[in-house]
Amino acid sequence: MDGLLFLDHEIIDDRNMPGATLGARRLQTEHENLLPLRRCIESHLGIIKQTSKHFVDNSGRPFIYEKTKMCALKYYKIKKVERKTVASILWLKGLKRPFTIPRPPPESYAWAGLLHLNGLPWMLYDYAESEQKNSRKKV
Repeated sequence: MDGLLFLDHEIIDDRNMPGATLGARRLQTEHENLLPLRRCIESHLGIIKQTSKHFVDNSGRPFIYEKTKMCALKYYKIKKVERKTVASILWLKGLKRPFTIPRPPPESYAWAGLLHLNGLPWMLYDYAESEQKNSRKKV
């Protein structure tokens, strides 16, 4: 079955179908033994938060993401959130530069957890209602 990508006798991708993305090809295939794809991960943070290391990208190529580096996770008090047209600006106490976020956090969240790469604030990890203990995450 040329053009089919299998995993444990279930089809991940049918490359015989037209379409630039995995999703477009899966919608067109007539095969019934499609492997259910349970999660859509849209960002690097989504990959970091997963326990699995096996993924399939939007083009249908499988890949392995191995977590190899430890990063500090530090919590900062949210100073303010500026709502913009297509995103929001998150200002945190103790940091000079804001973070651009796709949507504002719920009002009940007063703290933001940031991953630090090489000692510098890198990526927003999560929000919390109360101050959380600083920790480390493998990325």
